[in-house]
Amino acid sequence: MSNTLKEANEKVIEKIKAARPYLIAVKPAAEVIPAFADRKLLLHAGPPIQYGDMTGPQRGACLGALLFEGWAKDETEADAMLKRGEIDFAMCHSVSAVGPMGGITSPSMPVLIVKNDTDGNYAYCNMNEGIGKVMRFGAYGEEVQTRLRWMRDVLAPVLDKALATLPQGLDLTALMAQAITMGDEFHQRNIAASALFLRSLAAVIARIDIKAEERVEVMDFLGRTDQFFLNVAMAYCKAVMDAAHSVGEGSIVTAMTRNGKMFGVRVSGLGDRWFTAPVNTPAGLFFTGYSQEEANPDIGDSAITEAFGVGAMAMIAAPGVTRFVGAGGFDDALETSNEMSEICLSQNPALPIPTWNFRGACLGIDVRRVVESGIEPVINTGIAHKDPGVGQIGAGTVRAPMACFEQALLALDEKYGA
Repeated sequence: MSNTLKEANEKVIEKIKAARPYLIAVKPAAEVIPAFADRKLLLHAGPPIQYGDMTGPQRGACLGALLFEGWAKDETEADAMLKRGEIDFAMCHSVSAVGPMGGITSPSMPVLIVKNDTDGNYAYCNMNEGIGKVMRFGAYGEEVQTRLRWMRDVLAPVLDKALATLPQGLDLTALMAQAITMGDEFHQRNIAASALFLRSLAAVIARIDIKAEERVEVMDFLGRTDQFFLNVAMAYCKAVMDAAHSVGEGSIVTAMTRNGKMFGVRVSGLGDRWFTAPVNTPAGLFFTGYSQEEANPDIGDSAITEAFGVGAMAMIAAPGVTRFVGAGGFDDALETSNEMSEICLSQNPALPIPTWNFRGACLGIDVRRVVESGIEPVINTGIAHKDPGVGQIGAGTVRAPMACFEQALLALDEKYGA
C-alpha cells in the first residue's frame, strides 16, 4: 500500500508506460469470453442498461445482432424477444471488452484479441465495419448483415491465420508510435495506423494458404477501411488501462464510457465502482441531409482512447482531423491538447507528437485536477442518428460530464482524505 496518493498515482503511471500489448488473434467472441456460455447474451457499450432504456442506435444494433445470430427471423420478432426480456445484457467492460458506439457484441461475432505482455491480461473488441450504414451506429438491414457474415466467415479467419504466423503477434506500441507521427490520434483519425496495419500483414497474407479471392477481398477491405485500426486501438487502450486499474490505488481515471443515456467513469483506487451522470450530445459536422437535431446523445466505449490519453487528448497530433470533427484548425487542436494536459499527471514517452515539439501524448487523467480546474475531458466521436436503422450521420466532439468526477472525488476523499 502506498503511503501517499502521489506514490499511488506514480505506480499507475509506470504501469501504463510499461505496458506492451500485442494483437495475437481474431476469434469468435464466445470462444474467448466465458460469459456467453449457455445463454443468449449481448454485450453493450457504457454503464449497465436494458433494452427498454436504450437509445435508437443501440436498439437498432440489438435488432441486427439477433438477426445475425439467427435468434429471430425478422425485425419484428427480434424486437418482441428483446421486449420480453429473452436476451441477457452485460457491459463490454465487465468482460475485458470494449465496443464502439452501441458496442453490441454477440457470441458469433469475431473479436480482436490483444494481450498485454507485461501483465498477461487480455482485452477484446469487435472489428470495424467501415462508415455509413454499419451496425455499431444502429443500422441492421441486409447490407449490414451481408458485411457482418463476410467479416465472420472470411476476414476474421484470414487475419487469425496471418497473426498465428507471428511469434508474438503484432507489436501495437511500435505501430502506434509510428502512426502518431503520421497524423493519427487513434479515435477519429486512424488512416496512418490502418495503412501500417495492412503493410505489417500484407506479406503474411500473401503467403498463407487461403483462397485467392479471399486474399483479394481482405486486402481490398483493409485498404479502403480507414478506421479499421480504431477497434484495434480500443482493445490496446483497454488492455493497458485494465492493467493500470489492477494497481488498486490512486486517483487516475482508467475508463470512460457511455451508453446514450449515462456516462460512466472508473478510477484506479476505487475498485469496480462506476461514477455516472447523464451524457451530453456531441456537436460537430454532419453528412449532407442531416442536422444537429437528429444527433443521438453521446454513446460508445471508444472513450477508452481518451482515458488512455489519445483521441481528443492528442488532437494536436492530428490537425488533419480537426475540420472533420468541427474543431476549427491547427490552433484549436493545439489549444485542446494544451488544455487536456492540465488535467493529466504525465505524458507518454512512447507516443511523441512532432507537432507538439515531440511532447508525449497526455497520460493519467487525475480526478482531482478535473474537479479543481473545472476542465472536463474532451472526446472525439462519431455521431449516430437518434433513430434505429439509419447509421452514422456525422462526427464531432463532446465533453464528459463533471458530475462523474465530482462523485469520484467524494469517494476518494472518503478513502484517502483527498
